[in-house]
Amino acid sequence: MKNRIQSIFLNKSKKLVTFVTGGDPNYKNSLKIINQLAESGVDIIEIGMPFSDPMADGPIIQLASQRAIEKNIDLNKIFKICKNFRKKNNHTPIILMGYYNPIHYFGDKKFINKCSKSGIDGLIIVDLQPENDGHLSSIAKKNNIEFIRLVTPTTDKLRLQTILANASGFLYYVSITGITGAKFGNINKLKSSVNNLKNKTKLPVIVGFGIKTNMQAKKISKFADGIVVGSSIVEMIQEHFIDKISLNNTLKKINNFIKSLKKAIK
Repeated sequence: MKNRIQSIFLNKSKKLVTFVTGGDPNYKNSLKIINQLAESGVDIIEIGMPFSDPMADGPIIQLASQRAIEKNIDLNKIFKICKNFRKKNNHTPIILMGYYNPIHYFGDKKFINKCSKSGIDGLIIVDLQPENDGHLSSIAKKNNIEFIRLVTPTTDKLRLQTILANASGFLYYVSITGITGAKFGNINKLKSSVNNLKNKTKLPVIVGFGIKTNMQAKKISKFADGIVVGSSIVEMIQEHFIDKISLNNTLKKINNFIKSLKKAIK
């Protein structure tokens, strides 16, 4: 049985994946923002699980995690957000992205069971290495949840084999050696790396980290299967929170940004 992620890649169009931190700036508005992303035409939605030490994330997403934690957003509330989203939308794939510590504390089996019941289609666990993720990935697979792995510019051939062994859904290629939101790197080098990766796997390759502009999105989508945009959207949410911009205006801004990106990657 294909899940939503597998189904969406049956269509060969370039995919727009977006990231927001679940519960940022609060539960109610986070759900509205996630609904807006889907309504604006996002292909896959990544929801960040708030964590106190998000080491792979830049300042913008770190602050988003902090805002969510201050609003008492935990895994149970993330599941609740997803279940409520599914009341309106049963087709847009949801991926939970984050760190293993909260999952380990929650319990692997219990976590995957809640994912399955909440309409979650995939997982990206940033700090769980492929040598150590067998238990969680096997439970996920049994529940038809894709276990998406990261590939970086520093991944060597031997390690890539380990990463590809149990990867599913798609491969997330990290475009820079750094944190989320960092300055984007060399496009030609990126193209070469993605093409090399695509020669070694049948999985779609989606590029993320550092993508902020329509021009970057357009260039990358010519050789990748899609792009991930996160920090730029989270920054809009931050402006809503700090500068007291109305939620309606923020939703309009997000909508316009998403539609411009979708147009760019066609």
